[in-house]
Parts: sequence; structure tokens; C-alpha cells
Amino acid sequence: MNIIVPIKQVPDLVEGLEIDDSGKDLNREWMKFKLNEFDDHALEEALILKEETGATVTAIALDSDDVDKALFTAAAKGADTIIKVTGVSGTGLSSHEAAKALANVIGGMSYDLVMTGVQAIDDRDGQLAVLLAHYLDKPHVSVVTSVTVAGDQAVISKEYGGGLVAEFEGTFPMVLGIQAARQSPRYVPVAKVRQIMRSASIEEVAAGDVGVSSGSDITKYFTPVSGGGAEMIGGSAEDQAAKIVELLKSKGIK
Repeated sequence: MNIIVPIKQVPDLVEGLEIDDSGKDLNREWMKFKLNEFDDHALEEALILKEETGATVTAIALDSDDVDKALFTAAAKGADTIIKVTGVSGTGLSSHEAAKALANVIGGMSYDLVMTGVQAIDDRDGQLAVLLAHYLDKPHVSVVTSVTVAGDQAVISKEYGGGLVAEFEGTFPMVLGIQAARQSPRYVPVAKVRQIMRSASIEEVAAGDVGVSSGSDITKYFTPVSGGGAEMIGGSAEDQAAKIVELLKSKGIK
């Protein structure tokens, strides 16, 4: 079984973020990046399946800042092959364009599962897995919390609102948007990553045509305006309800 895991570098939110002069992007000059949390879970779930079934795991990423380090880290964790998609920048691409670039490359590969993070912190639209399935013309399940493989089929747990979990059965190949692996992503020491950097190589593949419509455009980034603070309402349930009604009426809500 062959598993492909698209991964992505995202801004490290521990750092202070600034808007650039255009007002349509972040100032990336001194920005630090890290592996998208949900992609890390997708990689972990793929590595668990590798241990259970003997599958091969390929990590793939669009060319962007520090992406080589992310790919070498994936290899240090256990990915068998690491691929960088060149000719496009993963920074600033819409989910549509990123999915098309990845699908152009993945479509020429042999695979049973494509597992990517359900969303990324710098777009949060949750569309990449869906769009990959569209461009690859394969079945899709998203918000996945576990994958169990038996033969050429998989049992997939999908989480819905309110904590409800449903199980789906699917036949390979398919695309999955992973919300959480069955266990926390494994830690890999920096020394091991450096060792992999000396011994492993990144395969580079051209993205091809990514001329697709994104469906939306960014018009402005801005810092949220601070509010006036919260008002705590005490008393009995009846007192609280009466106070809420009074507040709503004072704001013209009837």
C-alpha cells in the first residue's frame, strides 16, 4: 500500500505577526514557520498504518520557505520518500491552486491513500482534501480521526459536530482529510533530522499548470478592534434572564 501525505509550512503563531504594506498579506521577512499541526497528524496516521501494514509513505510539499526542513523532518520520522513540487510557491496560493499543483504531481504516482491535514491555520477553509479529491477524481472523507485498513478497503472514523463519530467503509484509492491521528505526532530529535539532511535527498517535480480560479480574493488584512470588555451577570437564573432581556432591549433588539 502506498500513502501520500501532502504537508505545508505555516506561520508560527508564537511569534508576533505583522501585516505588510499591501494590507493583503503578512510581513514574511522575519517570520518563522512550522509544520501545520493537522498535516503532522496526517503524517502520524500514515506512519501508524506503515507500522501496521508495511505501507510506504511519501511526504510531498509545495516549494516555500523552510519546506526542505519540513520534508527532512518527515523523513526522519519515517517517510520513505520526500518530494518538493517546484515552479510554484506554497506561500500565498489559494487552496484551489495548491490542490491543482499537488494533484498534477500525485496523479502521475501510484497511491492507495492521500492523507492531508483537514485544514491549515493560515487559511482554515478546510478545502484542500476536498479539492484534491476533485482534481484526482477520487472518493473523499474529511474530519477523519482514525483509519483502519483491511485488504483493499479502509474503515474511517469521521467526527461531526457535538462529538458524534460515524464510520465509513471505502475502497482504495481515496483522499482523506485528517483531523487527528490515533496518537500524538511522534517527536524526532534535531540530531536525527540533521543526519537525514546529510543522507537523504529530496526529489523535485514540476507543478505544471495551476491556472484555476480560486473563487475568492483577499481584499484586506486588519487587526481586530478591541472591544469594551465583558460584563459578568450574576444572580439567580431568573435574575440573569431578566438582565439579558433588559440589555437586548437597550440595544434596540425586540
